[in-house]
Amino acid sequence: MRDTASTLLNRIEFPVLLAGLVIAGGLWGFVELTEVARATAPHAFDTEILLAFRQVGQPGIPIGPSWLEGAMRDITSLGSASVLVLITTATILYLLLIRRPGTALLIFVAVAGGQVLSSLLKVGVDRPRPELVSHLVGVTSLSFPSGHAMLSAVTYLTLGSLAARFLHGRATKIYVLSLAVLTTVLVGVSRIYLGVHWPSDVLAGWCAGFAWAMLCWLVARLLQRRKVVSDDADGA
Repeated sequence: MRDTASTLLNRIEFPVLLAGLVIAGGLWGFVELTEVARATAPHAFDTEILLAFRQVGQPGIPIGPSWLEGAMRDITSLGSASVLVLITTATILYLLLIRRPGTALLIFVAVAGGQVLSSLLKVGVDRPRPELVSHLVGVTSLSFPSGHAMLSAVTYLTLGSLAARFLHGRATKIYVLSLAVLTTVLVGVSRIYLGVHWPSDVLAGWCAGFAWAMLCWLVARLLQRRKVVSDDADGA
């Protein structure tokens, strides 16, 4: 039994194992945070963190210099549907131009599927936006999970992993993937700073987004191994 397990682990590549762990951890984290979101009263860490981004005794005024609020508005736009659709569309058109229709389709499915999943999860949990502090940007949809956090994770991680495949050098690949993760984190933090999400909304968005992105990556890897999707410039 021990030899069989050891042989199985040796046959699993490290990136695949890491992706599996991210998916499992993301699903576990999302389930736990869903319980927090469905509670009748906000969790203490939600209220404490949300208030930590505001002046003491003044929930309508964010902390930091005046330019920081504008910077956070700019950063949060990186996770907006319009920006993500624009980036995704530009990437898909480029892939079609260089005759990689299979890869283009995978990116479309990953991002569009993430959008549909985010909308379904919001409706399923039905959590209202926080009213503890003033909203510094306009919002109309439900709160849990954060769509900006989730779709940033899906889009930037998917595109980052795609770019890393075509780059040479381990350091360059790590840099690109780190940039994708950093952008995702900054977008999520901006949603809390602007008062439009509870911290648990953002954490759940990250959990779901990372898990979905890794699942799509595993599917893409499997299809490429089976030659369903081609890796060469001649197309799929």
